[in-house]
Amino acid sequence: MRRLLALTLISTSLAAPAVAQSFLDVDQVSLDAGIGASYSPEYMGSGDNNASPWFILKNVTLGTPEGEKQGFSFIPSLRYMGDRDSSDYDRLQGLDDIDRAGELGLRVNYVTGPFTSYGAVRKGFGGHDGVVGEIGTKYRFEPNDKLTLWTGAELELGDDKFTGTYFGVSDSEAVSSGYSAYDPDGGPYRANISLEARYMLTPDTSLLGKVTYGRLMGDAADSPIVEEKGQPSISIGVARRLNFRF
Repeated sequence: MRRLLALTLISTSLAAPAVAQSFLDVDQVSLDAGIGASYSPEYMGSGDNNASPWFILKNVTLGTPEGEKQGFSFIPSLRYMGDRDSSDYDRLQGLDDIDRAGELGLRVNYVTGPFTSYGAVRKGFGGHDGVVGEIGTKYRFEPNDKLTLWTGAELELGDDKFTGTYFGVSDSEAVSSGYSAYDPDGGPYRANISLEARYMLTPDTSLLGKVTYGRLMGDAADSPIVEEKGQPSISIGVARRLNFRF
């Protein structure tokens, strides 16, 4: 994971002139921002689902509404992760609580026709201070002028600080929880396939939905706290399409 981060940072630095030119060529940045609800695993590795808020900040596009910018583009990458209170779950009794975490980084997109391939890297702060990211691809399909669909496949990665926080068991936790100490390595920790939909209620307001099936893998999947490797989720919400013109 450290090598992946280093290569990403080096390639980003080398691409700086191209990044600047990319933004100079863009006359508009658009994104969906809103709120909804998700029904997903209680924590990563849980076999039980619960409902939680879904804070929507997604579908960032560069270019005019009539056509997303083709080729390479660079945009910020953000993610929020909720806290984990171990006393709320029988399987986590004796483990340390994990605070809410924010992640900030950079994402590179490559758009060709209806296909978007992407890679992102972010640094965590708060609940974890690891380095995470994902690589994936999406296919966009527009049955009519109101409905847009995306199908996607994605691989999520995290360094050993990240996997240790969410899947590890320290020596002190082993004493209080009864689990054996477990120190997972970094690397790919989850693979996802998804179907997303956006239905335009008005020109600027949309109903959003997403169905995802994720599966834990590698050292994360082998953690003693993991009850189920399969991690399905469904989300629905309302978002406003925000357009920033230059």
